[in-house]
Amino acid sequence: MKTMTALGISAAILSLAVPVSGQRPGAAKNEPAAAAKTTWQPSHLPDGQPDVQGLWNPVSGGTFSLTNPMTGGAEFNARISGTTLHNPSRIVDPPDGQIPYQPWAAAKQKQQAYDFEHPTRPEHIDTQNRCLIPGVPRLFYLPRLRIIQPAGTVVIVSDDYHAYRVIPLDGRPHVGPNLKLWMGDARGHWEGSTLVVDTTNLNAKFRLSVVGDFFSDKAHVVERMTFVDANALTYEATIDDPTVFTRPWTLRVAHKRVPDEEMWEWACHEGEHSSEEMLLSDAEKK
Repeated sequence: MKTMTALGISAAILSLAVPVSGQRPGAAKNEPAAAAKTTWQPSHLPDGQPDVQGLWNPVSGGTFSLTNPMTGGAEFNARISGTTLHNPSRIVDPPDGQIPYQPWAAAKQKQQAYDFEHPTRPEHIDTQNRCLIPGVPRLFYLPRLRIIQPAGTVVIVSDDYHAYRVIPLDGRPHVGPNLKLWMGDARGHWEGSTLVVDTTNLNAKFRLSVVGDFFSDKAHVVERMTFVDANALTYEATIDDPTVFTRPWTLRVAHKRVPDEEMWEWACHEGEHSSEEMLLSDAEKK
């Protein structure tokens, strides 16, 4: 019956991430923790923004784990084959590739990972599997992000979970601290071909990974989207939350432009009942 439970959980995870085709050899390997740099000179829009509009995909997608990232399909295959996968961590600072949790927070993450494997209540199931908004920075290891650039603004759209972000570039202040949002409150500016986004006011109701990584609603996220060339984007997010972590930490996800793909209609888990199946007892699963 343990095997049946594992298969049921893994089947649910399958829907959490779509493998990205055409991955370059070695693309998942981390670069040094220094910020990405570029000498690329893009064309510019009438408002002066570098023109980076289009559809982008993570080179190595998947939301299962930050320290051992993989798609749901890869994780499922590893379970049924008994193969242990060790992929490079998305964490590039600290250098050990681990999230610098405070002791109580490390225990909470471990418990949330256990609860996902042995769920008895809806809140034990990963937030993305429950069709909730992925939040920031988790949005950036999901597939098919479209960038649109109206004058003075960058808009990022993901049809997965019907999520979007509107990032004004006019220097306006953040909204009041008592207003908490699923995607946070973003303010951006360009530094050459790098879009720097200051994100606050996150409600922290989402998780950062399937295995229960998290931060609090006190988190402050600074994102850097460096367009290395016309077809390559390096996304970095530095997360500062002294209520949960011992120090700020940075993750990195490489993206590539996918001009031949379309943004698919996504209805999350319409007609699919894996979350309910996960909550059934072993006797009920027979």
